[in-house]
Amino acid sequence: MSWRLVALVLLVLAATVPVVSQQPTFRATRDLVTIDVVVRDRQGNIVRGLTAADFEVREDNRPQEVETFTFQEISARTVLAGNTELLAGVEARMTAPPPPAGVAAADTPAPSTDFSPAALAGRRLTMLLFDVSSMEPEDVQRAVDGATKFINEQMGVEDLIAVATVGSTLDVLTDFTGDRAAVAAALATLATTDGTAVPLASAATLATEEAATAADPTATEATEFDTFNNDARLRALRLVAEALAVIEQKKAIVYFSAGMERSGDDNLVQLRATTNAAVRANLSIYPIDTRGLQAIVPGGDARQGSRGGVGLFSGRAVAQQFDRLAASQDSLVSLAEDTGGRAFTDSNDFSDAFQQVRRDISAYYLLGYSSTNVTRDGRFRRVQVRVKRNGLRVDARNGYYSDRDFAHTNQGDREAQLRGQLDAAVSDTNLPVLVGSGWFRLTPERYYVPIAIAVPGSAVPVGANGMTSVDVLGQVRDEQGRGIARIRETLQLPASGGTLVDKQVLYQSGVTLPPGRFTVKVVVRENTGGMVGSFEAPVIVPELKQAAVKVSSVVLSTQLQPWDKGRTDNPLVRDGVQLLPNLTHVVGRAQRLYFYYEVYEPAAPAGEATLVRTSLAFYRGKVKVFETPVVERSQVDAIDRKASIFQFELPPDSLGPGLYTTQINIVDVGASKFAFPRLMLLVR
Repeated sequence: MSWRLVALVLLVLAATVPVVSQQPTFRATRDLVTIDVVVRDRQGNIVRGLTAADFEVREDNRPQEVETFTFQEISARTVLAGNTELLAGVEARMTAPPPPAGVAAADTPAPSTDFSPAALAGRRLTMLLFDVSSMEPEDVQRAVDGATKFINEQMGVEDLIAVATVGSTLDVLTDFTGDRAAVAAALATLATTDGTAVPLASAATLATEEAATAADPTATEATEFDTFNNDARLRALRLVAEALAVIEQKKAIVYFSAGMERSGDDNLVQLRATTNAAVRANLSIYPIDTRGLQAIVPGGDARQGSRGGVGLFSGRAVAQQFDRLAASQDSLVSLAEDTGGRAFTDSNDFSDAFQQVRRDISAYYLLGYSSTNVTRDGRFRRVQVRVKRNGLRVDARNGYYSDRDFAHTNQGDREAQLRGQLDAAVSDTNLPVLVGSGWFRLTPERYYVPIAIAVPGSAVPVGANGMTSVDVLGQVRDEQGRGIARIRETLQLPASGGTLVDKQVLYQSGVTLPPGRFTVKVVVRENTGGMVGSFEAPVIVPELKQAAVKVSSVVLSTQLQPWDKGRTDNPLVRDGVQLLPNLTHVVGRAQRLYFYYEVYEPAAPAGEATLVRTSLAFYRGKVKVFETPVVERSQVDAIDRKASIFQFELPPDSLGPGLYTTQINIVDVGASKFAFPRLMLLVR
């Protein structure tokens, strides 16, 4: 199996970098690994009074020397000890009823918050993070009500609370504060209208976005890459973890979300990078599924009708509903378990989550050591903590991923770095990368799988000579993790008089695979500043032999390019023209839209010429706003593949600005079978 180069679209911005002579500087650094440890006796009670000599720390089975050691006791008593002025007014402050909405508690001013290490000792740091991009309006209100109840009934003087939201961007409503009124005021700004799980962009909204694009094109371009996946919220969690890493003590995020259902556009590397950043920052994530307890109704509940068919009676429809619910909660559970937190799902009472946070961050030992393994190889380091006393149980994280470095390396070192990134479980995601794939049948046992790689042009700096070099390394692995296809390319990007902020670097290739489940991972590095980006995603090649209607994947494109490189088995190259996929599914109103797909082995109706009827329908929510004329195919276009080929072209302004669900209607006339694949489309 081999990769085939199909296309390269490159436009770069020339820049001049002055050379500045500097005196050589020698620096020495030491990475301190901190780990929080909870010690309990056989009855589950916290054990206090231990010293550093009572602990044994081993990394990859090698003993480590404990260099820093503290015991953190989180309670009102530890915060108030020695502060008689605060002690005098705290009882009235904490027992008084909360002020009415919109009224500040002027008579009980909050103490000023000092974020020095000494002042943070004994404080419980908790962030309330609301994922408004996943929640319906009622989910947002349910989450706000649960958080408000916690603030009114459980928030103590030892608590420092921050409130933030994540949608297309991370918005901090209030920094860490012990002022109950300030937190309540921040929560009050979250209304039911903040739920945007199914956003319907209006022309006015998009006009505002266009104005924002003119001011900062880079931000909008980066947002397009995260429109239809979970990378934006995962990146927000990672950003919070990295910002809080300077605070050594244990911290918590209560993450309100209506599920994080993964799709083929999600980057598995980003999930692992987020988890690792939280682990290294001593940050535990406590996700709450704001949908609460959900009933799975075989025939559909009041919100949606039954899909019908035999699945309603065989149990398959109910099983699919359970699978979809579990899939939307799987990433939440993974974030919790991998960071030392706990996920709260299928419950309408959110108070258990806050109580769990208080229990987990009540009393713990904070140990620090400098690892004897100074190699920055990005591999997992297993950490074991043991207490040299019998009958005690230790709760601590089991390890972390080491850092990777990029310095003045030779060609061999850079090649080794790419291979290391490809093999690493947690690799870099500093350079935004998006990878898309599909499938087109060549024979019943062989499928052509196109692999497209996109990088926003604004993220690729231009070198001093006006040229930019980009390295691409990719691999397809089977279910056993064995590499079965590889790509390695160095792209030289010539200078251009234009700008990159509204363009993309697109590399397209492909591989021939049998039906099955695979994984593709791609590492991209720009060689001007050394930024690296990695993208990993599942590739599922379906077995179409038993399918009612044998349909390929659907490709959305906004541009065609001449092809003059000879014969190819890529179905996206036809008549000397190649179709370039649009991976973000975000298009401009001035762009032409192309939809391409194939139907295999259509049944020949007796005495009729028509084999397949098909059309495209575009929905805003549940309302169909546009549909193309029905196209009939009376012959097989590709004889060797037994495929009827369809390519729709929509002129500019066929669709107004907004978010659309595109449904492809396919009817196999001879077999009296039909299929309705769908994809999302955002028109700006």
